[in-house]
Amino acid sequence: MRNALGKGLLVGTVAAAIAGLTFGASAQDKSAPAKRPPACSTMKDENACKARTDCNWVAETKNAKGKVTRRAYCRSNPAPTKTPAPTKAPAPATK
Repeated sequence: MRNALGKGLLVGTVAAAIAGLTFGASAQDKSAPAKRPPACSTMKDENACKARTDCNWVAETKNAKGKVTRRAYCRSNPAPTKTPAPTKAPAPATK
């Protein structure tokens, strides 16, 4: 009985060690996730905003006296709308 218990513990220990080493090696293989570009609303430079296809530069607006009423800013383009596929009318019944 003592011999079987010792072999069982040895097999369990070896299996745990192999599993631990395998997990550690696979964790190192993963590369860092790709960095996302900054949000359009955080950009303050017009050229940087216009360089991206998903951003839109909104010019500043001035009143009649020349005072700036709204500063220029960068915003994201609206998401393209998905138009539903046109449905076909049922074919007329033939006699």
